[in-house]
Amino acid sequence: MCTAMTLHTQSHEIFFGRTMDFSHDIIPQLYIVPSSYVWHNTLNNNPIKNPYSFIGLGQELDGILGFFDGVNEKGFAAAVLYFAGYAHYASQVSPKTALPIASIDFLQYILGRCSSVKELPYLLKDINLVGIPDPVTGSIAPLHWIAADKNGDCAVVEPTINGLTIRNNPIGVMANSPDFSWHLTNLRNYMGASPVQTEEVCWDSLRLTPFGQAGGTVPLPGGFTSPERFVRTAYLKAHLPEPKNSSEALAACFHIMESVSIPKGAVLTSRNTYDYTKYTAFINTNTCEYFFKTYDDINLKTASLTQGLNLYKTRL
Repeated sequence: MCTAMTLHTQSHEIFFGRTMDFSHDIIPQLYIVPSSYVWHNTLNNNPIKNPYSFIGLGQELDGILGFFDGVNEKGFAAAVLYFAGYAHYASQVSPKTALPIASIDFLQYILGRCSSVKELPYLLKDINLVGIPDPVTGSIAPLHWIAADKNGDCAVVEPTINGLTIRNNPIGVMANSPDFSWHLTNLRNYMGASPVQTEEVCWDSLRLTPFGQAGGTVPLPGGFTSPERFVRTAYLKAHLPEPKNSSEALAACFHIMESVSIPKGAVLTSRNTYDYTKYTAFINTNTCEYFFKTYDDINLKTASLTQGLNLYKTRL
């Protein structure tokens, strides 16, 4: 369970971020990966060199480094989310022209090699995405990805029974299952949601007035399922006044994600574990800065490719 979104400012900066909701224990670390870094393909241990440097949140376990989200020096950002019940990976047997890439390596692969969303389709046609068990869950995690860049483009990459597909994301929002096309169609169920409300109606001779403000938001769903989180995020983003600058955008990003952040205890899995928001992170794709806070530490921190990790102090 995760939610992701993009946000544009009047000063032409693009923010990209997500909530990381998970029921397994993870200890995310911040990594700065230099350009020309050589890593080894989890599938066959073959070396792969990254043309671009990037900064990302991830975790290394049992010798496998997996990234959850990140941004590279070109302002290309991406994140991985769960795609339960819909993800379908290819087998390791593939044409010799296709490079086999493990699903848990895919984010590192595109962050290290892709300069923009427009470039993504050209990378996808040359790879064969293979699902392998990850060390956190011990299973083949069902995954899909959202990508954005400093030009304002956004796309969703999903491995389905029809192959590895990429689709333009016109709304800049993503959650979990079902597939992205379903989520876009589902928004039609909430066309009546509005920031304004009806001030008075009459039923026969009875005059009815609202209790207060926000009557137009009654149609919005309130749960933590993927469709409900997608709808709430899309609604809030669509009706938000466009931020003037990066400071306004950062505040808006975290406020929107508060509406879909899951507190511990709200969702309990069949394994009797809590599924909750481990961290929330946003990236300024123009400056390659990271802004994030964790469940246990709500102080906002920042990091960048050039400056490292520092406490981000704001005036209240």
